[in-house]
Amino acid sequence: MSRLICVALMLGWVAGASAQTPTNPGSDNIHVQGHLPLGAPESVADIELEQELERPYAYVAKARYRDNYARGMDIIDISDPARPRLLKRWINSNDDLNAGVGALDIKQFKHAGRYYVVLSTQFSQGPDYDLGAVVFDVTGLPDPDAVVEVARIRESEMPGGFHNIFIYKHSNGTPYLITTVRGPGANVYDLSKVVSGDIEDALAGNIPIPGDTGGRRGYHDFYASFHPDTGEDRFYGGGFGGYYVYDISDIESPELRITLTGIPGVSYGHTFTPGPTGRYVIAETEYKYAPLRIFDLQPALDGERQNINYPISAWTANWENLVHNHEVRWPYVFVSGYLDGLQVFSLEDPENPQTIGYYDTIINATGGVMDGAFGVDVRNADGLIVISDGSTGFWSFRMDGFNGWNGEDWGVPNISSVQEWDEESKEGTR
Repeated sequence: MSRLICVALMLGWVAGASAQTPTNPGSDNIHVQGHLPLGAPESVADIELEQELERPYAYVAKARYRDNYARGMDIIDISDPARPRLLKRWINSNDDLNAGVGALDIKQFKHAGRYYVVLSTQFSQGPDYDLGAVVFDVTGLPDPDAVVEVARIRESEMPGGFHNIFIYKHSNGTPYLITTVRGPGANVYDLSKVVSGDIEDALAGNIPIPGDTGGRRGYHDFYASFHPDTGEDRFYGGGFGGYYVYDISDIESPELRITLTGIPGVSYGHTFTPGPTGRYVIAETEYKYAPLRIFDLQPALDGERQNINYPISAWTANWENLVHNHEVRWPYVFVSGYLDGLQVFSLEDPENPQTIGYYDTIINATGGVMDGAFGVDVRNADGLIVISDGSTGFWSFRMDGFNGWNGEDWGVPNISSVQEWDEESKEGTR
């Protein structure tokens, strides 16, 4: 089936679907595979899905937004998609002594044949005020007792934890953990040193943010990927003043390439994700009524200007709401849309985004506009879609016509948030 026919069929299915209701919560092309409540409401944060089919595990960060909910991590076995089951619930040993939301973000990586998970933490006071992340070896799953804590990353000079994290396999082959810090820029840690016990020397660099943040967190969220046209490793960060693109090929000396500032309605960027070529980017702000904005960076890539300050298009599921996170599998964007649940739209025509699928994971919402679908991830091997919902827990889905993703099938580089851990380094391509 050609890609154009595939998109056309998806659009046709959505056009024929009725509005979301309790008895008809989604479009005809989205099918629930499994659902697992994860306990107390308002305790579910981000989600990460392992990419290898022989490792059918999902990881969910557990936060505390109100009341006395335990903060930590849930590990879910999805080997039977229709019957997801909780394998392990990890709770920080100091949980009762710490104040703050706790665990918000979670990512996984592979190094030297072993599998790891990094759980970011954020405490406002207590013995773990300076704790930014906990690293686990999960190679021994599905045995829950084989999950071992191997390191804790602390920043005593910048306490308050890591609000968000991203793990990137650099072109030099090193797995880097990029983190928010309560201070200027984003810290970068060499995870190969972290897991080998050399944590004192693991801090590899800092990616600055232009302007004076007044001691506040400079970046909110970020992404990193290889830029095939120039052979550069690039960082895409949303935060104070807007959005920024850096060349991080030399991790110790980042170079600012592109800025997106002076954008009407944007004083602080949230999530910022490029497509595989680095030309089109999806920018989020996370305030009520704000759409996702789509920008074309080609004028900056061509050297015509450094700053881009106006989007070419925008997308929203419901103008009265807002979205939280998104994953790009070009030309599709998979969205965790808070009150709007799972949403999928297409950028086949970047100037005219089209919704192609949806499913409401929180029909009976009773909270505010930030209740509902929090995190989203996609397994490239077979197209499985997962959602973490702050009230209803873990969900997995299939979308008709989407049986996996490889960028080469769409005429673009095979680049997404999924890292190719077993590939050789790309240093020779520069």
